[in-house]
Amino acid sequence: MPSGDNFELAEVPVPTAGDGEVVRRTIYLSLDPYMRGRMSDAPSYAANLAIGDVMCGHTVSQVIESRHSGFRAGDVVAGYDGWQEYARSGGTDLRKLDPTGPPISTAIGVLGMPGMTAYVGLMDIGQPKAGETVVVSAASGAVGAVVGQLAKIKGCRAVGIAGSPAKCRYVVDELGFDACLNYKIDDLVPGLRAACPNGIDIYFENVGGAVFAAVLKVLNRGARIPLCGMIAEYNATSNPGGPNLRPLLVHRAMIKGFIVSDHADRAPAFFQECAPLVRSGRLKFREDVIEGLENAPSAFMGLLEGRNFGKLIVKVSHDPTR
Repeated sequence: MPSGDNFELAEVPVPTAGDGEVVRRTIYLSLDPYMRGRMSDAPSYAANLAIGDVMCGHTVSQVIESRHSGFRAGDVVAGYDGWQEYARSGGTDLRKLDPTGPPISTAIGVLGMPGMTAYVGLMDIGQPKAGETVVVSAASGAVGAVVGQLAKIKGCRAVGIAGSPAKCRYVVDELGFDACLNYKIDDLVPGLRAACPNGIDIYFENVGGAVFAAVLKVLNRGARIPLCGMIAEYNATSNPGGPNLRPLLVHRAMIKGFIVSDHADRAPAFFQECAPLVRSGRLKFREDVIEGLENAPSAFMGLLEGRNFGKLIVKVSHDPTR
C-alpha cells in the first residue's frame, strides 16, 4: 500500500505558451486504480513512472493562454495532465468540452475513461443479450456502476458486488440493479446462486481474489469475463495465489483482458449511445469530490481501500461552469 512518504508536493513556476502551445489550469483530476500500477517497476501495458515524475491522471482544465489556432483562452478541455495545477502542451492531447452540456466533471467519469471502459468491456467482450445475467464487482464504482446500468438497458439481469450496506443500497435503489451482495459480510457462493437463479452469463471483473473465485462456481456454459482490473491484488506483498480456473474449461468460458486505450475507435459509438443516456438521466452517476491537490495522495490511498463512494475526483481549482 502506498503511503504519504511516496509523494512529494513541489512548487514550480506556471508555464508559458510557446508557438503552437496551450497552457491550462486544472479544474478536476481523476483518481483511478490503474495509477497504482504506474508506481511499480513491474512490466505493464504502459510505461511506468520514474521517481520524481508528475503523477499521471486524466483532467478537466481551462485554457488560460493559447498560441495554438485550435484553442483560445477560456476553452474547457479534457486531457491527461496528471497531478498538477497547470500544464502545457501542443494541444494534440486535448478534447474540447461543451460547458453548457453535462457537468464538465463527467468528462473524467461517466462520459470519460471509466464510462468508456465499462462500455467497451461489456459491449465488445461481454456481448450482452436480453435475458442474460450480468454480475459486476466494485459495482458502486465509476466503471461498475455504468456496467450494471448498461446491462439493464440491454435487457439483462444485473447483480452487483460491493463493500458496504450503503453501497449495495445505492446500487439497487438508485442505479436499478436487481440485487447486490456485500462481499465483506455475505457468503458469496450461496448469495450469488440466490441472486442469479439462472447462473452467470457475464462477469465484469474489477476485483479478483476471493470474489473471482466465488463467481467461477456459478458460471454458465459459454460465459464471458471482461477482465478490467484486479484491485484486490494491487498492493500484495506476496503471491496471493489464485482461484481454480477449471470451471473456465468445463463451461467453455471466455476471459479476456482489455485496456480501454487500445479501443479509441469505439469512442464515437460510446458518446453516441451514452451521452444521451446521461442527459436524460437514464445513466446515473455519483461523484466523490475531494478538495485540493494536496489531498490527492490520501484520497488515492483511500481509493485502494474502497473508502470512496462513486467516481473519485479531486477538485483542484474553481469550476467556472458552476
